[in-house]
Amino acid sequence: MHSAVHNTLAAVWRIESAHIVAAVARHVRDLGVAEELAQDALVSALEHWPLDGVPNNPGAWLMTTAKNRALDWLRHRQMADARHNDLANDLEAQQAHVVPDFVETLDCARQDDIGDDLLRLIFTACHPVISTDARVALTLKLLGGLTTHEIARACLVPEATIAQRIVRAKRALADASVPFEVPRGEQLAARLASVLEVVYLVFNEGYTATSGSDWMRPELCFEALRLGRMLAELTPEQAEVHGLVALMEIQASRTAARTDAQGNPVLLPEQDRGRWDPLLIRRGLTALARCQALNQPIGNYQLQASIAACHARALTAKDTDWAHIATLYAMLMRVAPSPVVELNRAVAVSMHQGPGAGLAIVEALLQEKTLQRYHWLHAVQGDLLQKLGRRDEARAALHRAAALAGNDKERALLVQRAQE
Repeated sequence: MHSAVHNTLAAVWRIESAHIVAAVARHVRDLGVAEELAQDALVSALEHWPLDGVPNNPGAWLMTTAKNRALDWLRHRQMADARHNDLANDLEAQQAHVVPDFVETLDCARQDDIGDDLLRLIFTACHPVISTDARVALTLKLLGGLTTHEIARACLVPEATIAQRIVRAKRALADASVPFEVPRGEQLAARLASVLEVVYLVFNEGYTATSGSDWMRPELCFEALRLGRMLAELTPEQAEVHGLVALMEIQASRTAARTDAQGNPVLLPEQDRGRWDPLLIRRGLTALARCQALNQPIGNYQLQASIAACHARALTAKDTDWAHIATLYAMLMRVAPSPVVELNRAVAVSMHQGPGAGLAIVEALLQEKTLQRYHWLHAVQGDLLQKLGRRDEARAALHRAAALAGNDKERALLVQRAQE
C-alpha cells in the first residue's frame, strides 16, 4: 500500500514540482527558499498520504501545502526583518482567497499566470551568473523534478558533486540578488540564449554521452525535450525556441536506430531508417515550419534543425542532399562559428565534393589547439584517409581517436574501425 502511494507521489511530483516551486518563488522572491518550502510539502505528503490516502487532487494538495508554508515563512520573516513587510502584507491580504480556495487552483487558475511563473523559474534557474554545470543541475532539479541522486546517476558524477553545484547555484543567485522575473527588451535575447544552451546541453549529454559505458542516456533526452516543448508553449513568438525543439525532435527520432542489439553504436550512414520514429520526425518538421514562419533572423538552432531535416527527409543515406547540408553548415559558420561546426562542414563537403576536399578542411582544423583532444576530429580524419586509400595513416588516426574517447562504446567502435 505504502509503495503504491509513494509511486503515485513520485509521479505527481515529477509533473507538478516545477509549477509549485515557481508559484511559491513568485511570493517569497528567493529560489532556494521556494524549493525548500516545496520540499517541505513533499515531506508532508509522505507523512500524511499513506495514512489518509491520496487526495482527489494531489497536485493541488501539494500546492496548497507549499503555499501555506510560504505564508508561515513570510510571517516569520516579517517579525524578524522589516524589509519583508510589503511581501508579507501582500500575501496576508490575499490569504482569505488563497488558502481556502487554493485546493482548486490547478483546475481554475489562469493558464497565463501559471505560464508566467514557469517562465520566471526557467530564466532564473538558467541565469548566466551561475556556472554552466550548475545551471544544468539546477534546471534538472527544479524543472525536471529529478532528485539529486537521479541527476548524479544521469550525469555520471558523484551525488555530492551535484548537491554542491545546486547549493552553489542558489547561493550565487542570492548573492547577485537575481530577480525572479522574465527579462524584457534587449535582455531577453541574451538570457534566452542561456536557457536554450542549458536545454541543448542536457539533450546532447543524453544523445551521445561524453563518458561512461552507455552510448546514450535517453532519460536526459526526454527531460530536454519536455523542457523544450514547455518553453515553446510559453514563448510561441521566439523562433529559436521552435528551432531547438525541431532539432531535438528530429535527432531523438533516430534513437532506436542508433544502437544494435548488443547496444553498440550505429553511426548515421549505417542506420536502418525504417526504425526512425515518424511521429517525432513530423513533430520536428512542424516545429521547424513554425520557426521559419516567424520570419526572424536565421539562428543557430534553426540552421541545425534544417540540417537534421535534410537527413530526415532522405529515404536512404544515398538520397541525402549533401550539397545543401554543406551550404547550411557554411551559413552556420557565419551565425555561430566554432571548430566543431567547421568539422561537420568538412564531413558534408567530403560527401559532396569528395574526401580530398573534406580532408583539406580537417588538416587545417588539426592546427587548432582547442580541437586537438577532440576524438571526433581524428575519427573524421581517419575516415577520410581510409577513403583515399591511405590505410596506415587512417589506422593511426583512428587509434588516436580511440585513445581520446571518453565513452566506452565510442572507444570500442573506433578501435574496431582501426583494426578493420
